[in-house]
Amino acid sequence: MSGGGPGRNSGNMAESLLGPTTSNGSPPLLRHSPFLIPSLPFTSSNFSSHSQPNNSKSSLLLPMASTSASLQCHCSSSSSANQPSLLVFSGGTAFNGVVEELKRLTTRVAHVLPVSDDGGSTAEIVRVLGGPAVGDIRSRCLRLSDESTAEALAIRRLVGHRLSLDPQQAKSEWYNIVEGEHSLWKGVSRPYRETIRAFLIYFQNEILRRPNESFCFSNGSIGNFFFAGARIFFQSLDAAIFLFSRVSQIPSESLVLPVILTNDRLTLGCELWDGMIIRGQNEISHPTNGYMRPIDKGCSLVPPLPSRVKRVFYMSSEGGSSLHEVFPTVNESVLDQLRIVDCIVYAMGSLFTSICPSLVLRGIGETIASRTCLKVLLLNGTHDRETAGFSASCFVTAITDALNHKYGDPHNRLENLPYQYINTLLVPKDGRVPVDVDCLTSQGILNVIVVDSIHDPKVGIVFDPRSLINTMAGLIDRYMSSSEELKFCRRNDIHENS
Repeated sequence: MSGGGPGRNSGNMAESLLGPTTSNGSPPLLRHSPFLIPSLPFTSSNFSSHSQPNNSKSSLLLPMASTSASLQCHCSSSSSANQPSLLVFSGGTAFNGVVEELKRLTTRVAHVLPVSDDGGSTAEIVRVLGGPAVGDIRSRCLRLSDESTAEALAIRRLVGHRLSLDPQQAKSEWYNIVEGEHSLWKGVSRPYRETIRAFLIYFQNEILRRPNESFCFSNGSIGNFFFAGARIFFQSLDAAIFLFSRVSQIPSESLVLPVILTNDRLTLGCELWDGMIIRGQNEISHPTNGYMRPIDKGCSLVPPLPSRVKRVFYMSSEGGSSLHEVFPTVNESVLDQLRIVDCIVYAMGSLFTSICPSLVLRGIGETIASRTCLKVLLLNGTHDRETAGFSASCFVTAITDALNHKYGDPHNRLENLPYQYINTLLVPKDGRVPVDVDCLTSQGILNVIVVDSIHDPKVGIVFDPRSLINTMAGLIDRYMSSSEELKFCRRNDIHENS
C-alpha cells in the first residue's frame, strides 16, 4: 500500500524544477532570510506557585508555567544543530495555533500528519481525482512558510486562498487565477508564478480529463489544488511536499511527513464499543449528513458518538469493489526521526481522527517504546464528539492501546505500559477534561504540569501558545541536561571499574 516507489526520482525531478541547492540548502531562486531571534533565559523560578492544588496528591501536579516566563530560545544560534529536535504527531488544525511560537524554540521539528482527512475541498479532490488527502499537510506547510519578505507573503496569500462558497463565483475566480489574471498574483515574481501556475494548470487538465465527474470549486483551497497537481504529476506525495516546501520557503530542517506515503485513496474507519463501524474521518468527527459545506472543526454542537471508540483502522477500495480493511506501511522517514529526536509530542486535537491514525501503524509503537527521551502528551482543553466523558487517563489509555495495536491484528500486538509511551502530561489551566491523578499514577504518569491557557471563542479552553512553548523549552532543557549528567556518571563508573 505504500505506493511511494517513485518518490526519490520524483524528488530529483522536483528539485530540477527549482535548480540545485546552494550551500545552505536553498535553490538559487529561494532566498531565505537568516532566522534571528534573541536568546532569552528560562529559569524554574518563573513557575508560579499559586496554582498548586490543595490535596494529598499535589506533588504530582507541578506548578503552572507563567506566560511571563522567558523562553530559552535555541534559535539564536547561527546553526540549527544546537536547537532541540522534536517530532509532533498532530492533525492539521489544533496544533497550528502554536506552530509560530514553536519556531522561536526550534525549527528542527518533524511534523507527522495523517492522510485520511476527507472533509472540505479535500473531499472533492479525492472524489474526482482519487489519491491521499492533502489538506492537513497543506495546512501545516502553510503555517511553516516564510513571512520575511513581501514576495513570501504574497505567495502565502496565494496558496492560502480559498475560493467563494458560491459554486459559480468560485469557478469564475478559479479560471481567473489559472489564467494568471487574478490580483493574488501581485507581488509574485515570474519564476514562482510560472512554477505555481504550471501545477495549477496541470490540476485543471486532470479535472477536464474526467468529463463524467463534475468538479465543484466551492470553498476550494488553491494550496490543495497546487498540492494535488504536483502529486499527480510526480506520482509521489513526497515530491509534492518537497516542491511545496521550496515554493513556500520552509526551513530545510523543518520536516512535514505524511505518516503514510501513498498514491492510493485511504479511508479512515472506526469501530465503536457497541459494534458500530463508521467509515470516513469526517463522519467520525464532524458529520455533515451528506451536505457539502465548510467543516467547522471548532463546532461544539455536534452530538457525541453513540458509543466510545474502540479502535481506528484504514480502509480502501483499491483491488476490490468495496471498502475493506488494509494495513498500510508507515513512512520510513517517520521511524528514522523517531529514533533520533530529543522529544516526542502527542499534540492536542481530535484524538481518534488526528492523532491515533499515525499511532496504529506497525513500527511506531515499537520505536517509541525503545526510546528514553522526553515523551509529552498535550491534553485537550475541552471535550469533542470523539472524547465526550473522557478524563486525562482515558486519553493515555487510548494512545497506549493504539500504539500497542490492542484491538487490531492479534499477531502484531504489543504489551508496553503507558509510561513507556508517555512520561509527561501538560494540562491547560481551567481545562474541561478532568485530571484523574490516581489513575494517572497507576499508569506511571507522574509528571503532570498545568500550563496557562486562553479562551478561544470557537473551541473553548486552549493552551496559551507562549506559555506552552516556554514550558516545553524548560522540560527539554532539564531532560537533556539530566541525560548528559547520567551519561557522565556512567562514563566515570566505567572508568573507575576499569
